[in-house]
Amino acid sequence: MDSSTDLAKLRRHVRILVDLGRLAGEETPLSRFLDQACVQVARAVEIDHTKVLRYRPRTADLFMEAGFGWKEGTLRNAVFPADLRSPPGRTYQTAEPLVIVDGAAAEQDGEYVFSDVLKEHGIKSLANVPILIKGAAWGVLEVDSSVTRDFSEDTVDFMTAAAALIASAMRGPNLERSKEATAPLVQAQQQEVLLREMQHRVKNNFQLILASIAIQKRRLDRSEVHRALEHVANRVNAISLAHDQLAPGQDLRTVDVAGYLRALCASLQAQVEIATIEIAADEVELSIERAVPLGLILNEAAMNSVKHAFGAEGGRIVVKLESGIGYGEARLTVADNGRGIQNPRPGGSGQKLIQALARQIGGKVEQESSATGTTITVIFPVIA
Repeated sequence: MDSSTDLAKLRRHVRILVDLGRLAGEETPLSRFLDQACVQVARAVEIDHTKVLRYRPRTADLFMEAGFGWKEGTLRNAVFPADLRSPPGRTYQTAEPLVIVDGAAAEQDGEYVFSDVLKEHGIKSLANVPILIKGAAWGVLEVDSSVTRDFSEDTVDFMTAAAALIASAMRGPNLERSKEATAPLVQAQQQEVLLREMQHRVKNNFQLILASIAIQKRRLDRSEVHRALEHVANRVNAISLAHDQLAPGQDLRTVDVAGYLRALCASLQAQVEIATIEIAADEVELSIERAVPLGLILNEAAMNSVKHAFGAEGGRIVVKLESGIGYGEARLTVADNGRGIQNPRPGGSGQKLIQALARQIGGKVEQESSATGTTITVIFPVIA
């Protein structure tokens, strides 16, 4: 590409960023602004498919909030996994841009999995950047190409600037301007803002950790090291999801455990192909210090089932959270219909971790295994 072409491209990017900035400053409905932003990004990158994905804490996925160039019925319906093997999930989790030139090769290497939506549209290459609000990822801006192409550093820089303008348009009005609000409402709103501020900071820290893990995986080739780092990343993600579920209680530390476990199951389901994960959960609230160990127990038990319980035919994992058990207790059950524990190892690392996590919340672990499956049960006190 010669210098005159580079200059023309730079000028086009600047003009479109100016247009986006003007749109962000107008009193336009958010959905309309996001759709217009997708069109402007498509113009700048000269590409047929763009989208804005919003992370949904309750379901731990990325929802297509806006887009350009997609088939009818895709916009505001399509959902993408938010795990590290999903391209937009990787960007959301690490808050770092991502470029994939050859999608087929990336899938063959096992590093990424393209969603059915991308395959249906024949997407071969993509680039995405995080949409950051106060330092933490809110969602992802992505461009997708149906022909193999690379994306220059200038393109990624433009997308980063566009994502920043999108983020600025989504920030809510200052609470101090709400003079007509009653004092209790203002207090509740301020508490909500405080909670969101804390969640953004915590989410930013988790994204830094996951980005560091991803860097280490790229540097190291040994498969056993990759597996160990993936285990660590899964556990970090489980803790991160708990912070997404924090409710604005008096101390800003209360977690909706049913919502947390549903989101965790959705995140796990996006990562596994040989098992379906079902969940039924009663409403339980716990402090975050007690909810996190419970989520880690579920994460460990489910992943143990995925790794050891099933053959090529796959199977099913059923998760239950029941309240009102005994005297102020609840029960978490993780059961699979696999082949049972074939060669049990006394004091195995997975069992030791589950036992240690249960002790943190004053719980008791029971395990039953037979040729028809394995069930892990944790009974614990409900203390907020």
